[in-house]
Amino acid sequence: MGLIGAIWSSEGSIIGSGWLFGALLAVQFAGTAGILAWVIVGIMFAFLALVYSELGAMYPVAGGTGRFPHFAYGSVAGISFGFFAWVQAVTVAPIECFAVLQYASYWWHSVYNADKGVTTGAGYAVSIGLLAIFTIINFLGIRWLARTNSTVTWWKIAIPLLTIIVLLTKFHGNNFGVGGFMPYGVKGLFEAMVLGGVAFALLGFEQADQLAGEVKDPQKTLPRAIIGAMIIGTAIYVLLQVAFIAALPHSQLAHGFAHISNANILAGPWAGLAGLVGFGWLAFLLRIDAVVSPAGTGLIYVTSTSRVGYGLARNRYYPQIFARVDKRGVPWISLILAFLIGIFFLLPFPSWKSLVGLVTTASVLMYAGGPLSLGALRKQVPEANRPYRLGWATVLAPLSFIMANVLIYFSGFTVIWKLGVVLVIGYVLIGIFMMYDKQRPPLDWKSASWLPVYLIGMGLISWEGQYSGESSTAPPLNLSNLPLWWDLAAVAGFSLIIYYWAMAVRAPRKDVLELVARQSGVTEEAARPVGH
Repeated sequence: MGLIGAIWSSEGSIIGSGWLFGALLAVQFAGTAGILAWVIVGIMFAFLALVYSELGAMYPVAGGTGRFPHFAYGSVAGISFGFFAWVQAVTVAPIECFAVLQYASYWWHSVYNADKGVTTGAGYAVSIGLLAIFTIINFLGIRWLARTNSTVTWWKIAIPLLTIIVLLTKFHGNNFGVGGFMPYGVKGLFEAMVLGGVAFALLGFEQADQLAGEVKDPQKTLPRAIIGAMIIGTAIYVLLQVAFIAALPHSQLAHGFAHISNANILAGPWAGLAGLVGFGWLAFLLRIDAVVSPAGTGLIYVTSTSRVGYGLARNRYYPQIFARVDKRGVPWISLILAFLIGIFFLLPFPSWKSLVGLVTTASVLMYAGGPLSLGALRKQVPEANRPYRLGWATVLAPLSFIMANVLIYFSGFTVIWKLGVVLVIGYVLIGIFMMYDKQRPPLDWKSASWLPVYLIGMGLISWEGQYSGESSTAPPLNLSNLPLWWDLAAVAGFSLIIYYWAMAVRAPRKDVLELVARQSGVTEEAARPVGH
């Protein structure tokens, strides 16, 4: 795979359903400063992506985001980050169902209440039906629907670009001054990064990393592809944000960006805006795309969730029943589990907006294992052949870990405690399963001793911090004892403590070689890294 193919593999994931809602939510949280939110998150993800470039080229294994921590810290970390990867995957299909519903509500009003911003009972029924359809198609083994190819990627990029070009013809320059550049303060800017869907929209950079073993000249190609994909994706989203702000009629901004009132815009931002300013044909095209594209993504993530569950069972972290496959090779019990848990995530969250913070936080929590793994593997196997070697890794790895934790913190305490409940339930169930599995792998507690402190500590900082993550009128659950900026200092300081603690207790070199050999199905000697 050359440079263009590598860029497109990431770009196809970066330009997803997040663009359908991100521009509206970002301005509701941050006003015109929503433009800046896209730039900042793009830079933060670029650092994380470069970390994964080295890891992906060094050990080009499938599902590396959940497996690199296993190599560096042993089975307990492997169980945890594998489970984080599964939670991230299982939450995507439900949020894609909500994306379909909110845009489809233009034709089918009873599935979504735009005034209250909630899915109706009929909408929940349709969402469950969509999840069932995704599951049935997966049972049939129709694999081509789950493949992203260059034609689909061109389409996914062409529609946003067309939208930008058309809506910029309705440019209202004075819209950018409504309330000032940052009408809701720095806090609003930071909330937009996660709760406004900005980070969710830019997820997906790791796809080129996952294909690192098939990239030509990865030392040069991987960083160029990842940075190129991030630049293209960020540029498109920034232009979309500019076009959205510029095209809004003045009547919608009479009370500021947070009080946009048009029901069609609130339910389907781009189609609603296009229709409101007189581009009915574009509104129709966007509503079609907003049903087809999220549905395709939801289908693919049901597939990937079932495969992650299958892999966890093969590693003996899940019961062996989830490793069963039918005659088509489909892990059917793991597929049913993905469907049932998908329904579980639908019910407590009434809309795309309410679920986006949880999906993003689970994803970034999964990404946080990358910098920790990079730092450890640099010490454990320093002679390893690294087709791409990140410069200044001793600085960039802990800095990337801080960035990941800052994004987790911005999601707010309501999101973090809900994710914490999911993780606790998962740990309890996995613990029960492994207790009765006589062939389970040995548990490396010492090398993961930092992990429970990390998870609990982030929860406590969030509880004491400034961000509630609550969009309703209910009283916030966080205490707000940490002043603005001091809270970020607390996150950064805590992140550095965890990072260097993890470095100190990393798995021994011999264990790393044994794990890589066992995961790759080769001898330990064959798994030994090749020197430069």
